[in-house]
Amino acid sequence: MEPCFFEGAGGVRIAAEIGGTVDGPAVVLLHGGGQTRQSWGGTAEVLATSGYRVISLDARGHGESDWAPGGVYDLEGFVGDLSAVLGELSGRPALVGASLGGLTAMMAIGEAAGPVASALVMVDIAPKMNPGGTAKIQAFMQANPEGFSTLEEAADAVEAYLPQRRRPRSTDGLRRNLRFDPSTSRYRWHWDPAFMTPRKWDPDVQRRFDDAARNISVPTLLVRGSMSEVVDDEAIRHFRELVPHAEVAELHGAGHMVAGDSNDAFNQAILPFLAAANPAPA
Repeated sequence: MEPCFFEGAGGVRIAAEIGGTVDGPAVVLLHGGGQTRQSWGGTAEVLATSGYRVISLDARGHGESDWAPGGVYDLEGFVGDLSAVLGELSGRPALVGASLGGLTAMMAIGEAAGPVASALVMVDIAPKMNPGGTAKIQAFMQANPEGFSTLEEAADAVEAYLPQRRRPRSTDGLRRNLRFDPSTSRYRWHWDPAFMTPRKWDPDVQRRFDDAARNISVPTLLVRGSMSEVVDDEAIRHFRELVPHAEVAELHGAGHMVAGDSNDAFNQAILPFLAAANPAPA
């Protein structure tokens, strides 16, 4: 995977990595809120070695991408960035998005004037979410505003939040999701603190989500963790009503961070779907 940059909406610079087969069908990976492109674990590598052209993005305000002007993080910004990236790519890639990345992909496809993607994979996200689950995620992200004195301290926080996930022996993977502030000698999550600024809920957002989902005609797969607190049975029922042709895969023992909790099982779930929707060359 080679690093590169795209120009997003309003000139915001979007960091990315590209790898895999040069002339293979493209797959764009979109991480969740508070994560970076490193959160996909081995998925990018598996796709690249399976004949796909893989483009993994850092969302605005995350990782190595620019922070949003004025600290404003809204749907228009995220969707605008993705639409700008898609405009720079040839053909129509498959979009694989986790959480915020999944919503961004859904909106980019469902609100576009014409076809922009060949397939959609939404990872533990749906138009209708369990508010208790989303509140728990927000509480974790808003905790520790002063950061951590050591990587082990950050690992302790992650372990407490994700008890179902085995704690890695090394903190090297965690290091990629943190930035070290030499002025305070502390580690902070690799996103703009303004991303978590509390915002008033807009009741029109739910209708917008639903309308975008109804407009999706490309092959669609929703991957849910069996322990998810965000995508419950009601969310699945609602999603099936909006997107009747969608497939649903449930990964046993995974929570909201599906790709990180069960990376091998996640890869096994999406590879056959992508092969059927947009096969890579033999």
